[in-house]
Amino acid sequence: MLEQSWGFFASFFQNPSIAGIGIALLFGAVWLACYGPPLIRAPWLRTVLVDLALFAVAAVSAFLTLIAIAWIQIPLQTWVNQGLGQIWSPETLVRYASVAGIPAVLISGLVQEGAKLVPALIYMRVRRPAGWKAPVVLGAIAGAGFGIFEAQWALNSTFAAGWTWGWVELYGWQAVFPFWERFFAVCFHIASTAIVMYGFVRGRGWQVYLLVSFMHAFLNYSAALLQSGLITTLQAEVYIALWALLVAAAALWLRWRPPRWKVSL
Repeated sequence: MLEQSWGFFASFFQNPSIAGIGIALLFGAVWLACYGPPLIRAPWLRTVLVDLALFAVAAVSAFLTLIAIAWIQIPLQTWVNQGLGQIWSPETLVRYASVAGIPAVLISGLVQEGAKLVPALIYMRVRRPAGWKAPVVLGAIAGAGFGIFEAQWALNSTFAAGWTWGWVELYGWQAVFPFWERFFAVCFHIASTAIVMYGFVRGRGWQVYLLVSFMHAFLNYSAALLQSGLITTLQAEVYIALWALLVAAAALWLRWRPPRWKVSL
């Protein structure tokens, strides 16, 4: 298990490519721009200091979530799978993958949403930014940190496997699925953390955290459905996109709706 966790952690820093990193940053910039982050404000010196702090939130979110996945999520999922293996045969686990995969996706949602949230909450405690929109924007920035980090890892692996435009001619739309999936995964990571931060400043932090963790698990459940043969790869990609857009719509509504309350954290 230790080797598996370390291997996963190290994989995020292997096969770096300008294309993979650049596309991941582009995906993050596109979705984050929808939340109107405070990147241009006067005076200049104050802007620079605020921007550096926000970049720190994104960076800490990225690395902390990776650490949580490697050293908390993966061990927990391994123990759960081992326990299921004691109850069901390998054939049964494969046949009922849509059921056996539920504990694993629930763990992924709880761990990742919790880890992404930590730097945003610390920022709120230390700086106490004014304005009712600040928590949602701050959550979006924290979510973008890991979303971009995960996207560059997945896309670097895609390019390392030899992906070229020739794949489009050979495989058609399936060749762009890795990019499609990462585009909407970044969308979801940004939106989910934004919603959780809204919940915390409204005094319902743990309730909203659990809700969003289930929403995250629902997104990841597409893998269990795909493995069980209940949906096709194309259907899985549509499933991911539609769910991510639905969650993003909720987060953006919270971000841009008229103010009705004061931030108190």
